[in-house]
Amino acid sequence: MLWKEIQLLLKKEIVLEWRQRYALNGILLYVVGAVFICYLSFNLQRGVLKATTWNALFWIIMLFAAVNAVGKSFIQERAGRAIYYYTVASPQGIILSKIIYNILLLLALAITCLAVYVLVMGNPIKDPVLFTINLLLGATGFSITLTMVSSIASKANNNSSLMAILGFPVIIPMLLMVIKVSKNAIDGLAPSVSYDEITILIAVNVIVVVLSYILFPFLWRT
Repeated sequence: MLWKEIQLLLKKEIVLEWRQRYALNGILLYVVGAVFICYLSFNLQRGVLKATTWNALFWIIMLFAAVNAVGKSFIQERAGRAIYYYTVASPQGIILSKIIYNILLLLALAITCLAVYVLVMGNPIKDPVLFTINLLLGATGFSITLTMVSSIASKANNNSSLMAILGFPVIIPMLLMVIKVSKNAIDGLAPSVSYDEITILIAVNVIVVVLSYILFPFLWRT
């Protein structure tokens, strides 16, 4: 029954996003524009960008793209629609469908961002497999965390400010880990060097999903 709810709610999210393509197009425009501005700012036509700078810029773009893409999950929901969901679906189905949809959305956005970024800014990555795994884990972690933060912020009047206040302290430790792992991938270090960070990222993602599943029903009733 729960999986059926998740499937229906996930289909609803995809249909709504397809009807409101201006939001997705705006995010893609932000990614492409940010990469092009970085290209012009660092004047890559005259030199090669350092690997550390390349890495930092990429994750800054990814972070703000994630906030723009996932932050609207619950904030954009109208009060009447939320009441309707309350009567026809379980809170567990709602939060899990939102998490799954945002993971799929941000994974697609991350792959697009990486492709554009590599095309414009060059490719210093020496271990693409480790970098890709780290990118997928980072995008998944951003999606899960920001989805839960968005649900909390939606209950307050000052949504945007609360989203930033609650989101960034949670995201920053995760961001530091993904930056470290991606730097290891760029330097071509052995994958075993990054096992601890990858394990922590997986554990954090699982913990946040479990906490969202347990705590969201209490938040949904408020």
